[in-house]
Amino acid sequence: MSTDEPSKTSEHHGHEHHEVEGPGYPTPAAMRTESEREKTAFVMGLRVGMDVDEPDFVGVVDVDPESETYAELIDTIEMPNKGDELHHFGWNSCSSSCHAEGLMRDHLIVPGQRSSRIHVIDASDPRDASIEKVIEPEEVFEHDLSAPHTVHCVPGGKIVISMLGNADGELPGGFLQLDQDDFSIDGHWEVDRGDMEMNYDYWYQPRHGVMLSTEWAAPETYYPGFDLDDVEAGKYGDSIHVWDWETKEHQQTLTFGEEGLIPLEIRMPHNPEETEGYVGAALSSNIIRFWEGDGGHWEWETVIDVEDREHPDWDMPVPGLVTDTLLSLDDQYLFFSNWLHGDVRMYDVSDTGNPRLVDQCWVGGNFGDRQEVAGHEVRGAPQMLQLSRDGRRLYWTTSLFSSWDNQFYPDIGEEGSLMMKADVYPEEGRMELDEDFVVDFGDAPGGPARAHEIRWPGGDCTSDVWQ
Repeated sequence: MSTDEPSKTSEHHGHEHHEVEGPGYPTPAAMRTESEREKTAFVMGLRVGMDVDEPDFVGVVDVDPESETYAELIDTIEMPNKGDELHHFGWNSCSSSCHAEGLMRDHLIVPGQRSSRIHVIDASDPRDASIEKVIEPEEVFEHDLSAPHTVHCVPGGKIVISMLGNADGELPGGFLQLDQDDFSIDGHWEVDRGDMEMNYDYWYQPRHGVMLSTEWAAPETYYPGFDLDDVEAGKYGDSIHVWDWETKEHQQTLTFGEEGLIPLEIRMPHNPEETEGYVGAALSSNIIRFWEGDGGHWEWETVIDVEDREHPDWDMPVPGLVTDTLLSLDDQYLFFSNWLHGDVRMYDVSDTGNPRLVDQCWVGGNFGDRQEVAGHEVRGAPQMLQLSRDGRRLYWTTSLFSSWDNQFYPDIGEEGSLMMKADVYPEEGRMELDEDFVVDFGDAPGGPARAHEIRWPGGDCTSDVWQ
């Protein structure tokens, strides 16, 4: 068993169904307080759009400070094909199946954003993982879907993946459902798509029978890179969608307009009793709070506005570009990244409608004070985030998407990106850059790579949902 896996004691502590053992933790508090410190990290490494004729990989990074290979890329699981553009990934099962018998958190579901190929990796031993199955793009296209994004394990023995386009890379997107036993495709998750066309990330609260999804754009729009004309032409999203988790029907659209252009990552509290959450609108650089109001009607408000900044090399004010958001497991702190500005922010959201900025860490980007850490030039800026389960270490990578990297931070495409870390002091409400922790994916075996999403073998803040 991995040292990242929960002990048998923690599996049972606080469990409401003692007769059944399942993967994960019975409560967010159990994951936060009873799990061991992370020892290894799975990190996406990709080569699309680089002068490296090698496939993408899932990297294994040593994050155990007691190890001789601490802060090193110690293994890579290479994909069998080139050009996948691995992006986001998830587990076959998580804490949402804590009360289900016979399941284990032992397989990573790894989609290729650009290829629509879906890989299944046996990760039961984090230091000796291997590809077990590949779902080829043609099998996905048969369901008139493409461009897989967010992977969530869900109750009932299924895995649901948000899909951003149809088989031709156009709108609409949808949701693909896989079987947890043999990883075969069941078909679409949704039975009534309503007026939802664009898709991106999603989160669900099974206790309240609700799911909410966000919008990026059609793959044919964002694949080539960012074009402001596409925004003006209405080709990028500005809405989120409310779904009935039980009937799988679209119920409501919340349209933000200029306040919520390109709403990407969506986070709801880990407390399964809550019916509210936050979404980061990348281009508008706002954090929008949403909640269930009277009569089951959902409402929203902008609670954080990152102001644009003037830059001598830009013809227009530079937006922060909020590209990732994350809630700590105790739901006290909200973290998000401003990829174009070059900072990651920490807000106290104990008063959910009035977030309070408590700290900010600048590194890289167009405005960051630090452009070099531990002798490594910072290529890009804080982007994909992952917090340790105990809330004391915030890790991030600096690559966003191949064509967007090459447009805004071309040095990533030439030399690869980085993984970094800040130490977090939740009791004091502050964080501090770890000047000694840098994993340079420019030194990856086979050539430079872009580092993207991070996952812990024992589950984390962005993969697990509780019932």
